[in-house]
Amino acid sequence: MRQSLALLCLFVLVSPSACAGGASSTKAGAGSNAPAVVLRDQRLNVEIAADDASRTHGLMDRTSMPADHGMLFVFPDDAVRTFWMKDTLIPLDMLFLDAQRRIVTVQANALPCTADPCKIYPSSKPARYVLELNGGAAAKMGVREGDIATLINVPPAVQ
Repeated sequence: MRQSLALLCLFVLVSPSACAGGASSTKAGAGSNAPAVVLRDQRLNVEIAADDASRTHGLMDRTSMPADHGMLFVFPDDAVRTFWMKDTLIPLDMLFLDAQRRIVTVQANALPCTADPCKIYPSSKPARYVLELNGGAAAKMGVREGDIATLINVPPAVQ
């Protein structure tokens, strides 16, 4: 019994998934409870940016992002959105989605910007969500305006 308890404690200490958050977690991960977006039958694990602080910081200062990951920005209303790449170190695709999760604008391969003035990337129509992916990912998946995204394990409070 003592050996079993010791092994269990060792497993908890060395297994990052044993300490990961559950379905309410807003961090991307490989688990089945991780928040995700499905586009064109491809699942992308996402981090959720649903408050002013997380939306402002976004993917700034990241030097890389796994190919099957992204960040989903969630807003409380529909409006024309503008994003920029200030202090973002990797090229990104920005997919603007309306309240029905239909892609209304694709801004492909937005380039990093470290000094003002930085280019502004707007949506062409009101958007409720913005999905940022690695630059070029949308083209590789064949994503285009009009496609519908499915949200998986995104906490109801932020949908």
